[in-house]
Amino acid sequence: MILESEVKKMRLCEEEAGQEEASPRGVLEIPVLGRADSDDHTGSSSSSSSSSSSSSGDKTTSSPSSSQWRSVFDALKRKSMRRFSTMPLLAASYEISRRRRKLARIRSADDAVSEPFDIPVAKPSWRNFDHSELAAATGNFSPENLIGRGGQAEVYRGCFSDGQLVAVKRLTKKEKEKEERIGDFLSELGIIAHIDHPNAARLLGFGVDGGFHLVLQFSPHGSLASLLFGSECLEWKIRFKVAVGVAEGLQYLHHSCQRRIIHRDIKASNILLAQDYEAQISDFGLAKWLPEKWTHHVVFPIEGTFGYLAPEYFMHGIVDEKTDVFAYGVLLLELITGRRAVDSSQQSLVIWAKPMLDTNNVRELADPRLGHDFDPVEMKRVMMTASMCIHHQSSKRPYMNKVLQLLKGEDEHVELKPKSTSVRSVMLDGCDLEDYTCSTYLNDLNRHRQLVME
Repeated sequence: MILESEVKKMRLCEEEAGQEEASPRGVLEIPVLGRADSDDHTGSSSSSSSSSSSSSGDKTTSSPSSSQWRSVFDALKRKSMRRFSTMPLLAASYEISRRRRKLARIRSADDAVSEPFDIPVAKPSWRNFDHSELAAATGNFSPENLIGRGGQAEVYRGCFSDGQLVAVKRLTKKEKEKEERIGDFLSELGIIAHIDHPNAARLLGFGVDGGFHLVLQFSPHGSLASLLFGSECLEWKIRFKVAVGVAEGLQYLHHSCQRRIIHRDIKASNILLAQDYEAQISDFGLAKWLPEKWTHHVVFPIEGTFGYLAPEYFMHGIVDEKTDVFAYGVLLLELITGRRAVDSSQQSLVIWAKPMLDTNNVRELADPRLGHDFDPVEMKRVMMTASMCIHHQSSKRPYMNKVLQLLKGEDEHVELKPKSTSVRSVMLDGCDLEDYTCSTYLNDLNRHRQLVME
């Protein structure tokens, strides 16, 4: 009888195979605040709205809004299962862990233990904006209000009727299937749901009417890229503050957040500057969350920005904390030199700067616009940290805990470990072989650049 009971429970698990999201759990339970005149559609959680409308059987009472949300969540479930099924080893690992969690929950329920989640998550209250509200705030998404554009989205400056300034991010990846765009949108929401830190951009709400939109708190100074590469020289004091702020934000994402989050697209244009020039990491469209026992994640296709991509990522698709560490090292080089990660002649900043880092040549490396107007001690700390972060072997790069120690001069020569306690995999170690030299890495970087340019 015990065996029969376990079999029934396992079948129950299999029937619920589509219930696990690819983004962190709990995102579907986020309370959403709508307009006062539309509380019936947005006042309750999206998942309950979907389930109630589908179980009633009366199609005449199902509003267009609930129908739209139901299709959104159904698409997310299908995307989640397809994402894992394309990687046999990860699929097997995921299926085993999923069944164990399901069985553990069933057994807990049998023992009258009411704890549905292994990690409690405080849900933020986000507004569900109508398209008409966002259009009015942005001048119908006028080009005059366009403040940023990337491969995945456009960002517009907006002002609501009450005078509140916001940044509206509109997803623009039209060539993707609708189902995939829905999944990407909800995955980003799932990531942001677990983030609460001063050095991460604050989300105010979202919209699914007439496209997918994210509404963020407006940053008056814009992006780091707009100031660092602008006509006026950004003073060293602000540059160093930004370096520390981004490091603290990444340290939080990698080590202190409820979920272990890899941003995967750290770059100057994704760092926003608040009123006091406090750095805020933004754009989590490519972010990945990793369970604590996963050493890394293998992704395809490889997405990101050339010049910031770590070698193990652009060669093998391997993503872990060291992916962000490498990109952060490139960001430090941009702060030091005032140069872009890839200049107008398609030259890599890493390739250009490495000989000067190796010889500690501050004079040639520092932004000439700074002159001598910088703290030499801070400059040397940033140079040393950048040199370690862009190491071609990921195992030789420091974790963000160590990076903060280096920048603040608190280096105790102690390497703090990441959340994961698992041993490194054979695939990841294969990227750190001793015969993979710096010159080999630079050759690979050049080859990758040529492929991108073709």
